[in-house]
Amino acid sequence: MIRRITVLFSAIALLLSATPAVAAGISGAIFTTTVACDGTNINIYSDQADVYLDGGPVHEGAAGLPDGQYYVKVTEPDGTLLGTSIGSGNDTPVNVTDGSFDVCYQLAAILIKASDATAGYDPTTNGGGEYKVWVCTDSDFTESNCKTDNFKVKGTPGVPPPQATLNVVKFYDANANGINDDGIELIGWKVNIHDGMDIDRFTPVSIILDPDTYTVSEYPPLETNWISTTPNPVVVILANGDNTTVEFGNLCLGPGGGHTLGYWSNRNGQAKMNDGGTLAPELALLSSLNLRGAFGTNFDPATYAQFRTWLLSANAVNMAYMLSAQLAAMELNVEAGFVSGSSLVYAPDVDDGNPSDFLTIDALMTLANTALGTDGYTPSGDLNRPEQEDLKNALDSANNNLNFVQETPCPFNF
Repeated sequence: MIRRITVLFSAIALLLSATPAVAAGISGAIFTTTVACDGTNINIYSDQADVYLDGGPVHEGAAGLPDGQYYVKVTEPDGTLLGTSIGSGNDTPVNVTDGSFDVCYQLAAILIKASDATAGYDPTTNGGGEYKVWVCTDSDFTESNCKTDNFKVKGTPGVPPPQATLNVVKFYDANANGINDDGIELIGWKVNIHDGMDIDRFTPVSIILDPDTYTVSEYPPLETNWISTTPNPVVVILANGDNTTVEFGNLCLGPGGGHTLGYWSNRNGQAKMNDGGTLAPELALLSSLNLRGAFGTNFDPATYAQFRTWLLSANAVNMAYMLSAQLAAMELNVEAGFVSGSSLVYAPDVDDGNPSDFLTIDALMTLANTALGTDGYTPSGDLNRPEQEDLKNALDSANNNLNFVQETPCPFNF
């Protein structure tokens, strides 16, 4: 049965509260597979002898494992030793060349049991049949020098165990609608798959698992300008034979052509307003808005000098005044062609009647102008002040090029 789960829009707070922590370590990845060694990512087996180990870059074009020789051990999920390559006759059986394993390695053939030093590794005492394999550059198996993976062995040897396939896809959500409809896949985003044991992978993921209930989550990147547009984490129930896909959407924020109040109050801004040989169209635009002054009166500038003085004097004692100044700057940004009115910005605190945390510059300016027309004097304690402050903050961020949705993905690292 093929079930596709398209995860829809959610609040950003869910991302911040539900994602696993990012851990540093060596580059590349390892994973368990079969004797075919064809890149199939498998985490459920019926016999220890069926478990093979492979490793390399997390995705095409990414850094692989550091070249060299590696120590290997298998433990319980809690770290209790079940088998090790140390003392096996070949302490470092895994060889990495050009970032990838030279071959796939049968785990039972390169380890000796912790219990009696015979070939293989001891059975786990974990009720779920869980094991953890470590591949490390040092014999102390220092965590920062290791790559690890988890797998399960359960059922009857020789009889294929129940299996389900989980796919995890990461997409760039350029239109911020929480749906994978922009055709931009994000390769190499770190995700976690958890059902009592943790499996870290990099998108796109296709992994064969033990049928169970899994929590799938995405890691936050080191860069802080990324925003999630879909729920995180996602809980999926996998039955035998299922093939289920989880989709995570993200976008990044950055510049969009904004120019600040400082620009529009200096000679460069004045020259731009006068680029047609006259200030009349720009002054008429400003006068058509519901701009306010310090005491809530209408502000309709007749000269650039009046506008400059008003702009430089703006403060938030009357929030309507500060909102007016930010609105004026953005209106001039759009009129000058610096900013597109159709550009999306991130404004989670602005209430425009829609559940999305994103809206266009045109919509944001309309909301601000309407709010100023409703109430031109909003000192501390005024009921309309919080709404105007939210609008002011969103416009301020846009004028400073902080909250524009970027059309294409930004860099990300883990």
